[in-house]
Amino acid sequence: MKFAVRKRRAPSIIIVSLVDILTILLIFFVVSTTFKKDQPEVQINLPESKTATSAPAELDHALVSVNQDDEVKLDGNTIAVEELEGAVRNLSPTQKSSLALQADKKASFGMIIKVMDALKLAGVKNLPAFTHEGK
Repeated sequence: MKFAVRKRRAPSIIIVSLVDILTILLIFFVVSTTFKKDQPEVQINLPESKTATSAPAELDHALVSVNQDDEVKLDGNTIAVEELEGAVRNLSPTQKSSLALQADKKASFGMIIKVMDALKLAGVKNLPAFTHEGK
C-alpha cells in the first residue's frame, strides 16, 4: 500500500507591501533633509518681516539698540561704540548668550557693522535682531 505524499510548498512572503512602505519612507527622508538651509556667515535680519514671531521672555536678556541718529545704547544706557566691547564682556553669561540687536531702519549701515564687530570681539556668537511684522 502506497500513501500519497504531498510535497510542502515553501512559504512565500509577499513583498509588494514592503516595497511600498520602504518607498514612502525613502521619499519622507529625502524631502525632510531638504528643509535644512545653509546658514550664512553674517546673519542679517531686516527691520520688517512678514513672518516675525515673538520670542519667549523667560531669560534675562540684554539689548543693544541703535537709533536713527546712530546713538548706541546697551540696556537703555547710552554708550560709545568703542566702550561697547568692554561693557558686553562684563555682562553675565546668561545675558551675553541672549543678547539681541535692535536697530532703527534709518540707522546707518556702517554704525550697525561697527556694533556687530564690537559684539563679535566681545564673544557674542549668536546675534538675533529684532524685527516687526510688515503689512
